[in-house]
Amino acid sequence: MSITSMSRPARPFVRPQIGSVTLAVLGAIYLIAFTNRTFFTRAYSYFDNHLALAAFALGLTCLFAAFTIAVSVKYLLKPVLILMIFCAASASWFMDRFGTIIDVDMIRNAAQTTPSEAGHLITSAYLLHMTIFGLVPALLVCWVRVEHRNFLSKVRWNLTAIVPLILVALACGVSSARSIASVTRLHKDLILTLNPFLPIGSAVAFALASEADKNIVAQPLGTDAKATSPLPSGKPRVLVIVTGETARAENFSLGGYGRETNPELGKRDITYFSQTSSCGTATAVSVPCMFSNLTRRGYSHRAGLANENLLDVFGHAGIKTEWWDNNTGSKAVADRTTYRSFSDENDPRYCKDHECLDEGMVAALDGWLSNIKGDSVLVLHQLGSHGPAYYQRYTPEFARFTPECRTGELGTCDRQAVVNAYDNSILYTDNIVASVIDRLKAREDKVAPTMIYMSDHGESLGENGLYLHGAPYIIAPSQQTRVPFVLWQGSEIKASVDASCLSKRADDEASHDNLFHTALGIMAVKTAVYNPDLDVLGACRKTQSTNS
Repeated sequence: MSITSMSRPARPFVRPQIGSVTLAVLGAIYLIAFTNRTFFTRAYSYFDNHLALAAFALGLTCLFAAFTIAVSVKYLLKPVLILMIFCAASASWFMDRFGTIIDVDMIRNAAQTTPSEAGHLITSAYLLHMTIFGLVPALLVCWVRVEHRNFLSKVRWNLTAIVPLILVALACGVSSARSIASVTRLHKDLILTLNPFLPIGSAVAFALASEADKNIVAQPLGTDAKATSPLPSGKPRVLVIVTGETARAENFSLGGYGRETNPELGKRDITYFSQTSSCGTATAVSVPCMFSNLTRRGYSHRAGLANENLLDVFGHAGIKTEWWDNNTGSKAVADRTTYRSFSDENDPRYCKDHECLDEGMVAALDGWLSNIKGDSVLVLHQLGSHGPAYYQRYTPEFARFTPECRTGELGTCDRQAVVNAYDNSILYTDNIVASVIDRLKAREDKVAPTMIYMSDHGESLGENGLYLHGAPYIIAPSQQTRVPFVLWQGSEIKASVDASCLSKRADDEASHDNLFHTALGIMAVKTAVYNPDLDVLGACRKTQSTNS
């Protein structure tokens, strides 16, 4: 090799140059074409007129481009595009795989989740998806050198592009207005899947609401509450409320499901309310709603924080209350009562990496019952059937339905295997609830017990391409809104209820709205906030409570 060739300087690293408007348009086309599969799949099935669909798609592309061009200024274009790319990549994974809609409640669920729960969703396949659809295009945006005009020239140039784009979008909308209006009116879920504007908008709305929520102080509720009507035996009343997780009524054999998923509860003397609906489709909504007196129509996240709840009313009545949690927290319900987290205790007999089997709470129940000295209420908040890793919610002896899906990647499993794993988790919950009943029954010589089991929401298992839960209630399928509701009464409490009346009531519509008032009625609490019409036992008590 010659001295001349050895001394030749290396070529400088060359970054391709691109105009700001060109990059903005390419970014918009990438976002709408590569991260909106769910949106366009649904649009294709909803539009009968494919010319109208084409106009709709063209109009949206123009609007996407108009927005990205509007932010194509120095120091802003790249950060905005990179943020949108990563948000769209992540949202598209959950939309495409699970049919998830990223609204404010879904963002709240994500914010309140635990690392172990998140670990079932942040899988290797998710990371690969994020690399291909998020990291790679983001690096390309970083790599290119953007040519920016001076300010006045940029304004003129950008407007020259934005105005025609908006005019084309308007023309597309006007030309197919009837079809577009009909589809968006009949299928409200469509716009909710537009990526990434809806997810980003939901995240911003959640952040603003969370900041405002910090100043909310819960207003007193039921401060007039008094425990009345002592039992003839003088025994303390004891109510255990098992708050289920992700159990859907459709898969309870108590309600007619073809598989025997409730063999233990079927042997207990229980009442099953077969037509029960939830307040929401996610824990962050349903749990605070079901313990409030606001009803589903009156409940909102802010209203729930601004008012005390069932546990507070019990506290005002002098009734001992405790909340035992094996989930992601009480969602502020137990902020003013005794609280115990089993996942934080991480007992190695039942837990691995702070994710625990529900039997840990059942094992601790005997000790709690032994220390009862007066009327008491205990809430057991289950991990239940929380997905997508259903196979981790039960012990091997409950794996009766096989083959079972043994991964959180539900899309890689045969749908029947997903259902099998889910049904096994229901079998395990059946055993948990039956075990609670047995422990209460064994203490009837000392206490007068009652148990309520009510799930927070249901679950989609692949019906119509949907998995998991959290769909906006207005479009949520029945699998996410119909939940199991079980009532067991000890002999002394049961004697005060007309059995034939209760049997008929069990076939009527029920909902989370009933929990607040039914629990007050069971504990014979007199208060102005009690509504006998919402107490499922209200009309069936042989001797009307002094509540009324």
